[in-house]
Amino acid sequence: MSTTYPIKDRNKLETFRDYYKDKRPIPRNFTLIVMGLNTAFRIGDILRLKWKDVWQADGCPCSHIRIEEQKTGKARTVPINNALRQALEAYRKSLTGTTSLNWLFPSPHSPSQPLSRHQAYRIVKSAAAACGLPDNISCHSLRKTFGYFAWKNGTPPAMLMDLYNHSSYQITKRYLGIEQEERDQVYLQINL
Repeated sequence: MSTTYPIKDRNKLETFRDYYKDKRPIPRNFTLIVMGLNTAFRIGDILRLKWKDVWQADGCPCSHIRIEEQKTGKARTVPINNALRQALEAYRKSLTGTTSLNWLFPSPHSPSQPLSRHQAYRIVKSAAAACGLPDNISCHSLRKTFGYFAWKNGTPPAMLMDLYNHSSYQITKRYLGIEQEERDQVYLQINL
């Protein structure tokens, strides 16, 4: 299995993100990708979400999503930002008969079960292939892309380590996919 990488090009990222909104409209798939990009949750944690985790009884989106990570057992609370809120609202409008007990991303073959990891992988891979992204893009790329853009926007690596619930800085550093191009930029921007 190859290593997954973040999507670093903003234009390619936007084309990929919007694939299931503009090119092949499937609100569930679009929301799945938007959720991964904006929460940095692992795909297993995303697939375990139910509508009650993101939507209040009064008909409004929740302000935060609270989960216990499957992998670490640690609690995480993430705010629902505008991009995710809009995706959730459009997705909810496209559905009929949604209740708070339903899976957020149900299996199309068995609505009483969540979407499988394999199906989520196919959703991401199909969008990536259609947008001309490399083969090393997968569900985990959504999580890594969040960190890459947060880092490029000035978020300190120590904060990213905390947001990811990583046990070491080395893991976070690998997530960012720092390459020679980023190293060169540091040197080229310093003109003392």
